[in-house]
Amino acid sequence: MNIKPIKTEVQYSEALERLEKIFDAKENTPLGDEAEILSLLIDNYENEHYKIDPPDPIEAIRIRMEEMDLKQKDMVQIIGSKSKTSEVLNRKKKLTVEMIRNLQEKLHLSAALLISNYPIKN
Repeated sequence: MNIKPIKTEVQYSEALERLEKIFDAKENTPLGDEAEILSLLIDNYENEHYKIDPPDPIEAIRIRMEEMDLKQKDMVQIIGSKSKTSEVLNRKKKLTVEMIRNLQEKLHLSAALLISNYPIKN
């Protein structure tokens, strides 16, 4: 096992190829240990070079709705009236503190994510 930090795209590609070969290695074996360390190095490189911005609050709500198989009508009890729900999900109105609290509790979304700024359509 000759593992070094990943510093270049070439090293990153080589690490991915190696991990693909040993991915199914049993835990607590030399190959399993190599796969675990390689995964951490790859993850670290990707976090530094391929950052993914978190979704804005409305995108996050829509993603969670899809994950939980919720429709817009299901959101009325969380966000408020039918019209408020429509306005929020269509970016016509901002989330209120009460809505954020309800979304955090019912959909288990982070308040920090929900309070971030997002564009409103006029």
